[in-house]
Amino acid sequence: MAIQRLGIIMNGVTGRMGMNQHLIRSIVAIRAQGGVALANGDRVMPDPILIGRNADKIAALAKAHGIERWGTDLDKALANKDDTLFFDAATTQMRPGLLAKAIHAGKDIYCEKPVATNLKEATDIYHLAKAKGIKHGVVQDKLFLPGLMKLRMLRDAGFFGRMLSVRGEFGYWVFEGDLQPAQRPSWNYRSEDGGGMILDMVCHWRYVLDNLFGEVKSVSCLGATHIPERFDEAGKKYQATADDAAYATFELVAPDGSPVIAQINMSWTTRVRRDDLVTFHVDGTHGSAVAGLTDCRSQARVNTPKPVWNPDVKQPFNFFDHWQPVPEYTTFDNGFKVQWEMFIRHLAEGTPFKWNLLEGAKGVQLVECALQSSKERRWVDVPALAA
Repeated sequence: MAIQRLGIIMNGVTGRMGMNQHLIRSIVAIRAQGGVALANGDRVMPDPILIGRNADKIAALAKAHGIERWGTDLDKALANKDDTLFFDAATTQMRPGLLAKAIHAGKDIYCEKPVATNLKEATDIYHLAKAKGIKHGVVQDKLFLPGLMKLRMLRDAGFFGRMLSVRGEFGYWVFEGDLQPAQRPSWNYRSEDGGGMILDMVCHWRYVLDNLFGEVKSVSCLGATHIPERFDEAGKKYQATADDAAYATFELVAPDGSPVIAQINMSWTTRVRRDDLVTFHVDGTHGSAVAGLTDCRSQARVNTPKPVWNPDVKQPFNFFDHWQPVPEYTTFDNGFKVQWEMFIRHLAEGTPFKWNLLEGAKGVQLVECALQSSKERRWVDVPALAA
């Protein structure tokens, strides 16, 4: 067994997502388990260098997790030929420029989404990567959530029969910052800083819908800024210029060619009364299922109750009693870590990895279509993106 070193330039990992999910629960965890196992028995050991603008913060982060290398000079890091992979989890507005710089330096690419704030930049980066012959991937983390993996198993087993519809509910209450501090950064609510619910979340729904239910063909979306004023990290009032909620309907085409309707509500201004912070309710001719982040419950055709509408009598059914949990059929690892391991195997062995920069561009495309729909108050078709 040989150990293959993989030098990774990790940019933007002082933020919540980059630090917790990508550094600590993915790369640090992979290092702790002895690397990523390959088919021939070798293992790939990530050797990251952490890059950030705040030297004190990045140095403390590196020390806390046993990372020897860190710095504030991205150009110097990109010049090191021994580090062959560039990962970015910084701001969306900066991402296209950073990815282009890394691609021109000959680095393979793995990055967070959205890959850009507009479709032209997203497709330009994809074509640049393709022209330079580098390998590239985009984080599509929700596909690897235990709840959605159970949902996929039901689909693959034919449990739903012909799939009819999907209803997604996502979000929670984000405090305005006056009564108590907000639990999300203030830039999320300023469009000039790359904030907005549609930009933040519709790129997620693209890969979830495409991969689990059917290819997105059209969208009708309405964005809203329900809370026009918020308070930033310093307690200063600011105008919320970005949408903090959106209500979307999607027309899908399932793999068998049948139509599927998906409706997804997304909001930072809702109080949760459901199983999880995100739930997907799928209805089909033979059965239904509801999945959250970790759990999934199903109801088959033969187990479906037969209620009768009678507003004068208290409902005799407790409808929650008719759903059965989908068992834990395997040990589920962190979804970000699972995709990191898949991408590392792709780099080392050339194993297939479909979630590339073109898939990332599809997410940005749907964002643009949703924003256009909201602005013009109409349905917008989503054309195929050519590879």
